[in-house]
Amino acid sequence: MGKTILFDVDGVLLSEHRYFDASALTVWELIHSENYLGLQSDRFHTDVTESEVGDLRAEVFQEDEVLYLIKSKGINANWDMVYLTFSFQLIRLLAQLNEVKPKYVEKVFQDMTLDRQALQEIGGELYKAGIEPDYKTFVPVMKDVEAMRGELLTHLNQIAYEMTGIETMAFTRNSALWELGRETFQEWYVGEDLTEKSIGRPPYQQGKGGFVHIETPLATMEELDNLFTKLKDDGYTLGIGTGRPALETVEPLENLGILSYFDRNRMATASDVLEAEKKYGDKAPLAKPNPFTYMFAWLGRSSIEEALDYSFTEEEKDSVIIVGDSLADGLAAQSLGCHFVAVLTGLSGQKARKEFEQNDQHTIIDNIKDLHKVL
Repeated sequence: MGKTILFDVDGVLLSEHRYFDASALTVWELIHSENYLGLQSDRFHTDVTESEVGDLRAEVFQEDEVLYLIKSKGINANWDMVYLTFSFQLIRLLAQLNEVKPKYVEKVFQDMTLDRQALQEIGGELYKAGIEPDYKTFVPVMKDVEAMRGELLTHLNQIAYEMTGIETMAFTRNSALWELGRETFQEWYVGEDLTEKSIGRPPYQQGKGGFVHIETPLATMEELDNLFTKLKDDGYTLGIGTGRPALETVEPLENLGILSYFDRNRMATASDVLEAEKKYGDKAPLAKPNPFTYMFAWLGRSSIEEALDYSFTEEEKDSVIIVGDSLADGLAAQSLGCHFVAVLTGLSGQKARKEFEQNDQHTIIDNIKDLHKVL
């Protein structure tokens, strides 16, 4: 049986910091742009400098403490991070509005579809009531929540109830609000020139240059070339299992000159996850730590149905290695029963070692360039 290595991209091959920058800017836009809530709208603009991006990320994600917390709970997809962070802020804002307009907030939670038009209307009510955002509130509340992984997204409904006393099912993984966050994130990440190619419509907000063109590899190109050449010579088939959409996976790897090392039939992305969730909504969420991404890649993208139902034989388990930087990747590998190599170039850096070890993931390397040594 052939041997296969499936790589995550962010935090393994490419730096994930640009993705977190785009996530922070997305939450910031949803709160401050007049296209959405429009609170303190004079703060919003698209021609952000590198310094401003750093400051905004530090504010929105509280010096990345928000990101550390979300990732520790097994959520690794940036779209889910955006949804969780923004939805929490929206609930907190509506909880304050509930003190003066309880009937309106009940209508929001029980009767309204939280789309762009609804956010603009809600923003108007918040503005009239003088209610402003506060990014410091996320960690103190969410750190004590026991829900993990995909359950954390629907737990937002419970948080809404605890803050307002109003029962709601407004917050789900496949909601209009989740989709709005995804599309807004894509505008920031790919830029206005590629937005329509990415999400099928022109950008709502002009002036975004995009981060996809300025990706940073986590090893030198010579080190990556040497690694992939050795692995191919040793008989490994190389594939990808990433939370990035297809466009943001193929473009940077091709620009860096390393796309050709990977079997294109064994590259699964967030685009495949979205397609699968649309087809099988009852199975959602299928993003990592759900093992669907890696199984779909290993099966050569043959069939969504097969990837949802397939189980490795003992021989197959021993032939597959997943390389990732996050707890979500490790949990996916554990679900499949295959080997896992943890790389310490993700958000948490060396701090992640303890988390991996606590989850019985002991094959750990400092950088992807060291992979061949542990194989």
